[in-house]
Amino acid sequence: MVKIRLARMGKKKKPFYRVVVADSRTRRDGTFIEIIGTYDPMKEPSEIKVDTEKARSWIGKGAQPTDTVKKLLQKAGLEAA
Repeated sequence: MVKIRLARMGKKKKPFYRVVVADSRTRRDGTFIEIIGTYDPMKEPSEIKVDTEKARSWIGKGAQPTDTVKKLLQKAGLEAA
């Protein structure tokens, strides 16, 4: 199954995440199919940048967003998440 999930980047105590499309069997920070956005929780307010067209496309193809990514997509303006 293909999932839309977060992959952690950044340093210790300074997280930065990529919103990626990946096979559900791969590791959290392992290989992925495509990067569709970023999430920076350290900024005030949190910075969310997501390519909504790519997200819609992947959801249309059957990709399942995780609960956290679903909330981020709603904040980014994608209502059908």
